This record gives sequence, C-alpha cells and structure tokens, in this order.
Amino acid sequence: MAEARTLKALFTAGATALALTMGAMAASAQEATSPPKDFTTFVQELENDAVTRGIRAETAHAALDGVQHIGRIIELDRKQPEFTFTLQEYLDRVVSPQKVEKGRRMMAENKAVLEKIGKHYGVQPKYIVALWGIETDYGRVTGGYSVVSALATLAFDGRRSAYFRGELMDALKILDEGHIKPESMSGSWAGAMGQCQFMPSSFLKFAEDWDGDGRRDIWTTRADVLASAANYLSKTGWHDDQSWGRPVTLPANFSDRLIGLDQKRAVTEWGKLGVKAANGKPLPKSGVEGSIIRPDNGGGAAFLVYDNFRTIMKWNRSTSFALAAGHLAERIGGK
Repeated sequence: MAEARTLKALFTAGATALALTMGAMAASAQEATSPPKDFTTFVQELENDAVTRGIRAETAHAALDGVQHIGRIIELDRKQPEFTFTLQEYLDRVVSPQKVEKGRRMMAENKAVLEKIGKHYGVQPKYIVALWGIETDYGRVTGGYSVVSALATLAFDGRRSAYFRGELMDALKILDEGHIKPESMSGSWAGAMGQCQFMPSSFLKFAEDWDGDGRRDIWTTRADVLASAANYLSKTGWHDDQSWGRPVTLPANFSDRLIGLDQKRAVTEWGKLGVKAANGKPLPKSGVEGSIIRPDNGGGAAFLVYDNFRTIMKWNRSTSFALAAGHLAERIGGK
C-alpha cells in the first residue's frame, strides 16, 4: 500500500517549488500565440457568462478585453514531467539548507505578525512559513503569467474546461471585488496565484485581509499572505497541539495491510504492534491517532503521520509534498 509520487502529482492543485522552477520562472514572457479561430468568440461568451453570474460588465470587459491565448500553457499542461524521485531525492531538492536558513530568517523578520496570526488561527508559525517557502521560495517566485489569460486558455482547451472556466469566473469575481487589478493578477501557468499559490476558488474561501485595508492581497502584502495560509490550514482541520508526524521503524514482520492512510490507530496501539521511534526507542503513550506510510514503494523510510499531515494533503495531494512541508517546518523551528 506504499505510494510512489511523481512530479506530475505536484502540478495539480498548487504549484510546488519544483513546478514553479520548471514552469513559472519561464513565464515572464507571455508567449501568446495567434488565437485559434474560435477563441475570440469563446472570450465573448465568457464575458457574457460573467455578467450573467453577477460580475459587473465593466469588470468583465476590462479583464477579458486583452486576454491572450497562450500556446505554451497547453504544452505545459500536457507535458508535465513524469520523472520519479525517491523521497530522499525530493526532500534534498525541496528542503535544502538554503531554504531552511532563509525560512529561519523569515521567521525572525516576521516574528511579531506570525505570533499574532498563529494564535488567532491556531496554527504553529513554522508550518505557515514552511508552506510559504515550498510554494514560492518565500514570495520570490510567484509566476509571471496573466491569471485571466492562463485560465481562459485552459478553459478553451476543452480537456478540463469546466474546471478552469469555473476558476476563471472566480478570478473575475476577485477582480470585481477590487482585491487586485487585472494587469497585476499574475500567477503560475495553471492559474495559481500569489505568494501562497491559491487557485481563485481557494482565494475566495480562504484568503484574508489581515492588515484591514479592504483588500485580500496575497501578491504583495506579506501579512495577508501569511494569514491566508494559516486560515486555509485552520479551516481544513489543523490541530495546533499536534505535529505532522514522525519517522518510525517497523518490526520485521510488520504487515503491509497495516500501511496506508486508511489505517488509523492510536500511537499507543502502534507501539503495541512493534512500531518504534526512528532512534529505536518506544513510542510515547498517546491516544493521538495516526497512520503508517512508506512513500518509496514500501522499500524506504516509514512515517507515523497524524491528522495535520492529512490537512497538508488538502493543500497539495502529494505524500512527498506533505512530508517536505513537515520536515521543513521542523528544520525552520530548530529541530
């Protein structure tokens, strides 16, 4: 029941550090192509649809008037890398010494606001900073594509048109509410936006106006970025009295049927089954429930993961991503 994760899994809901490096950093040039024959008609249909949904006509027109069909986005969507990394290779790339050191600096620079945000939402600051670091290298690499053009291109393509059309309508709602101007709404090739790489639908659910200026600005206002990430975790099940999990060692006769996120037992019960801490010591006696996972096809390290791990996987449905977030948070926090 071990799970092998490829980079393709990391291109889905949110752009990871690797996805950003391979796609968004090359996105400063929009690479617009000659519009397909029916694209202009499609854009007009989008504008009419937006108005029908309650978007002001002037907003829809301003956002869609200069929309471009970007052929490079279709290439990226259909040719996502399939290279498989072991967990350790992935962690070495994502949880690098440089990222850890920068994360510690960011924790120190933003200590006051992080403490307030952490207390308000019930999320330990180190996890907020870790997700910020993995997604955009702490706001350094956020993507250079026009979100409206990217989503219009993907909606026109047809492969997942309904999904991206819905995201585009949400993007137009964000513009209509005045959180950002169309020319400043930039993000990844898949439409993930800002320093925490929210899709428009996630923005509407979770983005926060921490500084109280009337705009939820996940692009340039650091306090809004950090509060939005914390709010996402808080509303999707975070427990501030727990960690993400821990590495463990398994007994030689441990059954594969006990491995997987669908198998959930109290830490004490796992201990009775012979599971020990990574250093060989007994697990603590605890009623906290967790699951045993082995990411590298059952042949590598094993981890006992808790509900917070599952919450991170709601952010990005990748075991490797969630483990990287947990490891980076611990390193940033000093472990």
